[in-house]
Amino acid sequence: MARIAGINIPKEKRFVIALTYIYGIGTTSAEKICNKLKINLNLRTNQVSEEKLAQVRSLMEKEFTVLEGDLRRKISSDIKRLIDIGCYRGIRHVKKLPVRGQRTHTNAKTRKGRGVAIANKKKAVK
Repeated sequence: MARIAGINIPKEKRFVIALTYIYGIGTTSAEKICNKLKINLNLRTNQVSEEKLAQVRSLMEKEFTVLEGDLRRKISSDIKRLIDIGCYRGIRHVKKLPVRGQRTHTNAKTRKGRGVAIANKKKAVK
């Protein structure tokens, strides 16, 4: 298995797709990396030479300064700051509601979770 940025990337997948296993690298960034280093987009990870892998590591260190654990920490600290100052976005994070203005009357099931049924009150018998 190839190891880039502290992550074991799968060797049987295409190299472009395997790069997206690194947190902070998406499809577009992975394609840019491959095009810059002239790596064929159809090559599998186990077909890429060690010297190309070393070039990918050095390019990531130069261009993508924040990846993996550092990026996760930065995002969580940004959310914590929003919560601490008590702004609208921070309150939405605390209540586990959509933060970016989406409607919540319908949809938003991913963020809110499954609906919980409310039981009816029983009528008093006379």
